[in-house]
Amino acid sequence: MKKIVIIGGAGTVGIILTKAFLKNEHQVVIMDQQKNEEVSDAHFIEVDATNLHELTEKVPEADVLINLLNTETSHAIDEVETFEHMTDIFFKATYYILHTATLRKIPKVIFASTNHVTDFYEENGNSLLGREINVNDVPCSRGLYGVLKFASEQIGFLFSAEEGISVMNIRIGSVPKDVSKEDVEANDRLKKTLLTDTDLIGLFTSAIDSNLPFGTYYGVSDNPGKPWDMLKAKTELGYRSMEDTTDIL
Repeated sequence: MKKIVIIGGAGTVGIILTKAFLKNEHQVVIMDQQKNEEVSDAHFIEVDATNLHELTEKVPEADVLINLLNTETSHAIDEVETFEHMTDIFFKATYYILHTATLRKIPKVIFASTNHVTDFYEENGNSLLGREINVNDVPCSRGLYGVLKFASEQIGFLFSAEEGISVMNIRIGSVPKDVSKEDVEANDRLKKTLLTDTDLIGLFTSAIDSNLPFGTYYGVSDNPGKPWDMLKAKTELGYRSMEDTTDIL
């Protein structure tokens, strides 16, 4: 049994992971600004992760810390006020979380990055490179969101190299809430980019169980025509996609 702290755990991905981890008898602590009653069995701690003092005071000892912080954004370049908020969530808070993990001697941090780090190479679920996009491709994003997420990946690399923390960056594909057959049928991109709940749990579980010091991986099910290469996740983490959009359709 592991003690897993999920920062930003009240959202869709956090709820899916929490239910699975509790089922597997892990101890789960959700840290967020608001409690979600869907996962009331997990211990909840209210926190503003953009406040370093709150984090260092409230984050408990744990085996794994998962960073799922997110905020809404839909523009390539936002207004300055929005940019500053995004920087707090997607960059500064990443540093604060890794710094807190170092202070608390938490050995592993998993960062929920995004496929938008390289979305300049993808259009409507199709790779524009003539092959699947892989983690060795130079990051190139269509918006500040992807730029800041990549910057946070690099902060993780620094903490791994300098502080000895195991850091796993997972560039998550599409994880809509309660996805249905109708949702997939109506969305051509989702047919290729979906990361099913089962595979989301499997990928994060593989990252938790890994002994690697650092790694960056895409997160997508083995959907026909998927735009991202999952070979690295399969060879380094032992991840296996258990279902894809053909199982839904």
